Amino acid sequence: MEKVYYSANDIADMLGVSVATAYNIIRKLNMELEKKGYIVISGKISKAYFSDKWYGLSEKKESLEDAV
Repeated sequence: MEKVYYSANDIADMLGVSVATAYNIIRKLNMELEKKGYIVISGKISKAYFSDKWYGLSEKKESLEDAV
């Protein structure tokens, strides 16, 4: 079964930032989701939401899909 969430370690690796910075990013995104009424998991962020919110990530995904 494929993971639907990114952990702080995943985010840190993808963005080249510290794990502490990754936790701050996740915390901010989770606060946005909570304000919208979603249930969140502390220390994890939905792959779909992260991809939509992080600049350039969705464009990269689309270009990879076009190449196939």
